[in-house]
Amino acid sequence: MRQAAQFSTREDEGGATVVALSGPMTVAGIGLLDRDLRGVTGPVSKVDLSEVTHIDTVGAWVAWRLSRDCGAEIVGQSDDAGRLIEAVSQSESDIALKAPRAGLVERVPGAIGALVTSWGQGTIAIIGFLGAILVACGSLIRNPRRFRMKAVVRQFELVGVSALGIVGLMSFLVGIVIAQQGAVQLQQFGAEVYTVNLTGRLAMRELGVLMTAIMVAGRSGSAFAAQLGTMKLTEEVDAMRTIGVSPVEALVIPRVLASMILMPLLGFYAAILAIIGGAAIADLALGIPFFTFLLRIQEVVPLKDLWVGLIKAPFFGLIIGIAGCYQGMQVSGNAEEVGTRTTMAVVQAIFMVIVLDAFFAVFFTKLGWG
Repeated sequence: MRQAAQFSTREDEGGATVVALSGPMTVAGIGLLDRDLRGVTGPVSKVDLSEVTHIDTVGAWVAWRLSRDCGAEIVGQSDDAGRLIEAVSQSESDIALKAPRAGLVERVPGAIGALVTSWGQGTIAIIGFLGAILVACGSLIRNPRRFRMKAVVRQFELVGVSALGIVGLMSFLVGIVIAQQGAVQLQQFGAEVYTVNLTGRLAMRELGVLMTAIMVAGRSGSAFAAQLGTMKLTEEVDAMRTIGVSPVEALVIPRVLASMILMPLLGFYAAILAIIGGAAIADLALGIPFFTFLLRIQEVVPLKDLWVGLIKAPFFGLIIGIAGCYQGMQVSGNAEEVGTRTTMAVVQAIFMVIVLDAFFAVFFTKLGWG
């Protein structure tokens, strides 16, 4: 069994307490000695180390702390123990473990200023990133052989084909919700027949492409950031630059291009599934035949609603692609940064998509397409 350090007390000639330490005063042998020594009361005149067999920095600190707290003298120490005790005594500092916290009046403006500054720096960096993409596009136009068609096709599969299931299910369910809730409200006025108008126009014009953009941002935008961020950490991006391959041409442009091309297709697909979902619930709950609902859609949904959705979709895809790739290319330091940047990519993409959708709503209303 490993021997543990111990202590005992005795009185000196003046009646003061002498604390005698014995055994190995090491990190492995101290055990509960430090806690027990804190319970020593009364005047202590000396700390006797003559029976200590071994001592390390931890043991020296325990002995010195007892001496400091009780105002006692350390006696009987060996040369090694004396050097360690002198070293730990010189390491004492009265500096606070935590920096003093500024007051609320000072902290709030400072935090707001830092946030505004980071927004400005981020805006400049994104503009620079967009400029790098445009330069790479110009280079590919001049040298079309460098265009990576296989990489684009691969992104078509990841962004579009693999997303058909989740996008279709989500849109179908959203169509059911729109038709059911719309019918409940319209029944109050005896106008439940206009559920067809509500579902068709809302799906084609807004929710089809908007919900698809949000889903693609969460699914593909996060994947872009995580993939490129991991490549940054493993120095694959630096290796590509070393061998003369542009990371923007090889990694960014295929992802951005795939997002822009497939967003209109996915948005139209989502709108159709939402209408089918509305037709299904209308057949079951409202007594409107399924095919009558679909035929009615052709009459009440103007063609301009379809164009509004298709025009917005590529811009949404551009935002999602740029946000995901930009945040991925900003990863540095450690693996935690990958998660942070991935989250930022999704949040930024969804936020900018909603802002742009609000802008398009105003824009098309001014054009008379409201």
